[in-house]
Amino acid sequence: MFLNSTKYYTAALSVLVMVSCAKKNEQAGQQGPPAVNVTLEEVKSTDAVYHDQYPASVTALNVVELRPQVTGFITGIHFQDGARVRKGQLLYTVDAQLYSANYDQAVATLNVQKANTVKAQKDADRYHELDKNDAVAKQLVDNADAALEVAKKQEDAARASIAAANTSVRYTKVFAPFDGVIGISLVKAGAAVTAGQTVLNTVSTDGQLAVDFNVDQKEIYRFTNLLKNAKSSDSTFTIAFGTQIYPYPGKILLIDRAVDPQTGSIKTRLTFPNKDNMLRTGMTGTVRVLNTASKGAVLIPYKAVTEQLGEFFVYVAADSSKVSQRKLTLGEPIGTNIIVKEGLKAGEKIAVEGVQNLREGATISTGTPPAAAAAPAKK
Repeated sequence: MFLNSTKYYTAALSVLVMVSCAKKNEQAGQQGPPAVNVTLEEVKSTDAVYHDQYPASVTALNVVELRPQVTGFITGIHFQDGARVRKGQLLYTVDAQLYSANYDQAVATLNVQKANTVKAQKDADRYHELDKNDAVAKQLVDNADAALEVAKKQEDAARASIAAANTSVRYTKVFAPFDGVIGISLVKAGAAVTAGQTVLNTVSTDGQLAVDFNVDQKEIYRFTNLLKNAKSSDSTFTIAFGTQIYPYPGKILLIDRAVDPQTGSIKTRLTFPNKDNMLRTGMTGTVRVLNTASKGAVLIPYKAVTEQLGEFFVYVAADSSKVSQRKLTLGEPIGTNIIVKEGLKAGEKIAVEGVQNLREGATISTGTPPAAAAAPAKK
């Protein structure tokens, strides 16, 4: 009898324990995961002013490689490396002895041809006089006229030889093609140079320098309008080298004739004054183009944005204390904030703190976390 009672009570106790555990599990399932503590911020719109940035390179508006037009030896260098030169200034001389001798020979040949022409003219005149009296055969008259024409043509050829020889003599001197700065000479006095091949030096302008950069073909309309509305004192275009911004603004000069089909971009050129000679050909920097087109732009803290596989999202709070993930199209960063082109509108609330703990449909809390509330005060 006692054993039966014990078994009965044991079975009843087991049933009570199982029912209690089931209720606890059911309550735990109904409660779900704890709410994530976050900080919410209301999305606002503002008139954003920022700079679009493009990689750029500095180049001279005019640059020429100096090459000799005759073959020979350098006999003179008439400038200091890196100096400013004026248009027409003598820079190099090539040994002119051979070319001067050729010129003298051409002059002598011309004199001989002139004498031959005079003789041929006299012969022709004499035969024509005889022909008037039928004292000479017609063939001799024709031969005299032909000889005169040959002599005249030979005289013209001699004059052309003089011009060619004179040109070679002039080409033994290399002059500056325009005002600018010359580089370090690539040849020394006595060096052998070949016509059209040997590079002697490079001259480039430096009063104004060009800055070239590529823009996407979608921006052609915008930059065309900037080109039409270019102003002499505009500050739309600036250039930065690292953290240093060049103190003088630039002007848009031109947009290239065609889009590069491989990159879908088009080259655009600015000009910058080079008053203090701080710009040098070959420098690379970042063109900054002032953009004031974002009227009423949506601006949010960049820390609220999460990235997944190259796409950007934020968590938007709903009235039910839950968040939903929203895909965004981002614009330019402005300090610690970033412009949102698509995906948000003013008045919505997004999570900006505690984002790393959120997921789609998560329940949020904006109060003090329980752990922080229960922490004892420090003495």
